[in-house]
Amino acid sequence: MRSEPLSLTARGESQRGARRRISPVLAALAFTSLLTLTATACGSDATDPKVQASPSAPAASGGDGKITIPDDIRDRLKEHGIDVDEWKDGAWKNWDRDDWLREAQDYINPIIEGLWDPDRMRGAEDPDRGVRESDLSGDQGVTDPEPAPVDAKAASPAYHDSVPEAGKVFFDSPEGTMVCSATVVQDPAHPGKSNLAWTAGHCVHAGRSGGWYRNIAFVPSYNDQALSAGQLAGATAKELAPYGVWWADWAQTSDQWIGQGGPTGGDGAPYDFAVIHVTPEEGGTGKSLEETVGSALPVNFSAPAVPRVERITASGYPAAAPFDGETLYQCQDRPGRLSINASEPTMYRIGCTMTGGSSGGGWVAAGADGKPALVSNTSIGPVSAGWLAGPRLGEVAEGVYDSVSGKFAGR
Repeated sequence: MRSEPLSLTARGESQRGARRRISPVLAALAFTSLLTLTATACGSDATDPKVQASPSAPAASGGDGKITIPDDIRDRLKEHGIDVDEWKDGAWKNWDRDDWLREAQDYINPIIEGLWDPDRMRGAEDPDRGVRESDLSGDQGVTDPEPAPVDAKAASPAYHDSVPEAGKVFFDSPEGTMVCSATVVQDPAHPGKSNLAWTAGHCVHAGRSGGWYRNIAFVPSYNDQALSAGQLAGATAKELAPYGVWWADWAQTSDQWIGQGGPTGGDGAPYDFAVIHVTPEEGGTGKSLEETVGSALPVNFSAPAVPRVERITASGYPAAAPFDGETLYQCQDRPGRLSINASEPTMYRIGCTMTGGSSGGGWVAAGADGKPALVSNTSIGPVSAGWLAGPRLGEVAEGVYDSVSGKFAGR
């Protein structure tokens, strides 16, 4: 291992600091970059937003095509002391620990129409979670030699043509407006009509130090045409979000991440995954996310052991230097093993120079049938940006996935 400190981050990244967490990004880049994955400042607020739906139940559509909040959802919000009108007027900015919903069953995410406008998306940054070299001692034979760095390559635009499942996740945290990466995955309860996306646990929940993040939304094929930062300064919502903004009406991560996940180090990283169920902000055309983007990946919960995996391709929107968070990048490498704690599952590790903001991005490998399948997601990486690590998906991950799928099975 290198002697410099490692910053295997799961929350975000600061462009001004030395640590980086391959994950969500904070909103502090003014209007120079669309969705920067750096966690240094907060973004601007939307003006006069309107709440439309809640993530804890199916959205209802009114006669005008708008999504409305069903009465049972309003009642559920009230159970947590949340008034819908106050929430849409900015009450969601209250991050007092006593009011920050934490438990798995407490997830609530009412849609605030117009909140994720181009300016706000452009100012989002990347949360940061790091691991120091001393945290990796005592791996006792379950950690392979550090991989050689693999230069991240920009994906060919339009991204939808080459990686239609990839996109960005936006959310608000106590530190500000942030972003992660995510992947559209299949839903066994709704074949061909999935509304599920896979990301990192630290992109939806703060772990042991906090609770659920707010205003979580997914933008597939973000900046599909790979416009430069300068071009994006005047970009329209359609150019930034060609397939619309999809709000997470439900999110679920592992109990291990909620109980162990930390802002620094590798705590909880082997269980750093999450599944979100989404609904279109504007009611949409009646098509699912999968139908809208035209694809969804299967998830492999029994991927072969590391020595038998020939190649993994990781995708994401890195934001820390030398990247700006506006472009989709990919790394391809044969994985090795990384163990944060000998008592927890060993993680996949690949050489990759992607930085913060790529957190949550999908790791894809060929399945037994030779077709691509999701096998992991970006969780942590060193400050030197030479490699990334992601959890190996097993029974716990499959339980999270099945739970979200089952929750919406009859809807």
